[in-house]
Amino acid sequence: MSINFSCDDNFLDQVPDDRLTLAQTFSHRSTAEQYLANVYSRIPDESLQRSLASDNSGPWTGASDEGEFVWTGVATNNINIGSYDPTTGWVSTLWSNWYRGIRASSEFMKSIDQCQDCNEQRITQLKAEAKALRAMYYFYLMRMFGPVIILSDEALPSDVDSDLLQVPRSSLDETVAYIAGELEQAAADLPVSSTGEDLGRITKGIALAFRSEAFLYAASPLFNGNTDYASLINTDGKQLISQQYDVNKWKVAADAAKAFIDQFVPSKYDLYRKNNATTGTFDPYLSTRDVILDDWNREIILARMSGQIAWMHYERTPFHSGAASGTAFRGSGGMGATQNIVDAYFTSNGRSIEDPLSGYEETGFTTFRAPYDDEARTTFSQWANREPRFYVGITYDNSLWLNTGQGKIITRTHYNGNSGRKVGGNDYTPTGYVVRKNVAIGDNTNRTVVLLRLAQIYLNYVEALNEYNPNHPDILIYLNAIRNRAGIPEYGSADLEAPASQEAMREAIHKERQVELAFENDRYFAARRWKIAEMAFNGPMYGLDINANDINNFYNKVPFETRVFTKRNYLFPIPQDEVNSDKALVQNTGW
Repeated sequence: MSINFSCDDNFLDQVPDDRLTLAQTFSHRSTAEQYLANVYSRIPDESLQRSLASDNSGPWTGASDEGEFVWTGVATNNINIGSYDPTTGWVSTLWSNWYRGIRASSEFMKSIDQCQDCNEQRITQLKAEAKALRAMYYFYLMRMFGPVIILSDEALPSDVDSDLLQVPRSSLDETVAYIAGELEQAAADLPVSSTGEDLGRITKGIALAFRSEAFLYAASPLFNGNTDYASLINTDGKQLISQQYDVNKWKVAADAAKAFIDQFVPSKYDLYRKNNATTGTFDPYLSTRDVILDDWNREIILARMSGQIAWMHYERTPFHSGAASGTAFRGSGGMGATQNIVDAYFTSNGRSIEDPLSGYEETGFTTFRAPYDDEARTTFSQWANREPRFYVGITYDNSLWLNTGQGKIITRTHYNGNSGRKVGGNDYTPTGYVVRKNVAIGDNTNRTVVLLRLAQIYLNYVEALNEYNPNHPDILIYLNAIRNRAGIPEYGSADLEAPASQEAMREAIHKERQVELAFENDRYFAARRWKIAEMAFNGPMYGLDINANDINNFYNKVPFETRVFTKRNYLFPIPQDEVNSDKALVQNTGW
């Protein structure tokens, strides 16, 4: 029997509303678990960002200062110029899809006891999975829209009078408390690991990791005493975002992250480290490359099974005119990396490029062998002697393509190059760089999309710890664990001094997060949490001069787009249809 979700445009409509079908569905384990699989399908597939809102994907890479799609029809291009509003379709789609997942989760928890061939232990676990999924979908809504509507645990009857569906938004603090409480309750009944037929299901670690994330958002400047939202008030006078800064929220976030670490590291999770097969020694390049390519490794907390990752491969594999077909060798290169993220990576001695001691050279060329290459090549000096994560993340002009199964391919991204604008038609990099991270070795499109890993929890912990207890030794311990795996000097070592103040450490932590989690759908939200998006995402965005017929001019930094990000863009607009139908639902500030 197939499982059907019947949903109207309004998220408050019951799904599904056929009582006989529901009774049949939940009477057997196979169909009940099919129903839950549909609930799981709301977890975003972020490999589909070019087709915004497909499988609940978001605009997070192309709408941040990390990347740019070349195609004008991609929705992120409209976002970047501020051309969206409460009537925009994909905004409504994401809002309604996650609420449908929430409603279906509640229906599942209410009905699974009817299962005739499920044992009590299985029912308990499945209920916990649904409870965790429901809380995760509230989290996804919160990070986009801020304070949200918390629905009753009981699915509303399908024939309820529409006048009764006037539901106000909960405050941000209430939203976070609900999400965190639900995740903690679910974790108590979830297994530590999922294996065999349960591989990929919600585990105890996933639930508690999302709890850490929720507390981090609550503590961050966007939601912690942000007076820009002084007028965001319900019709009954409830203030939706607290106007008083509370440093203790950082302590709560730090404690949640540390509790996760203490419970699961290293027994369940650990930072991924990989040896070079030839030398048998630790290889930071391979480690930072393969952490998101090696399915279900010990660093991965949440990954989504995806049949659509070929889209991402096509976008991140350069055009390579004349190369054999197949996304391992010839793609579009249409997801360009910005000069902004290129400049964010450290040099090989672990320093930022603006540091006089970094060794960074802004002009000229040198002979340099990249960590994935077997020979030295003429390289623009800016790209030589950078940290290993740079070579994981960025394909630059005159670099060896990572897939050599059909011979060596040298990527040329300048105007007349094999991946340049002249030969690519509609397929070329709009910035002169192509995002390389998360492209598999070989034509492997049957793998997962990583959504959350342990390094992110470490970064959550040190960020929160620095805000309320800046002298705590754990800050350097866990920040340096990430840098050590990346193959660059640790702060406080003989080769690199430690940041000398809370402000300097904050900058170092923010920079580490930007680099470590580049192109992993974090930067867009981090910049919003920190309230720096008005600087980071607004104004000219830079790349190389892809239109220069003279290759010498190709290396000039030029703006490819002037972007728009104002105060109202920190939160997305509530869909207008929802505001129109629910008179208790107030719109976000500025919309």
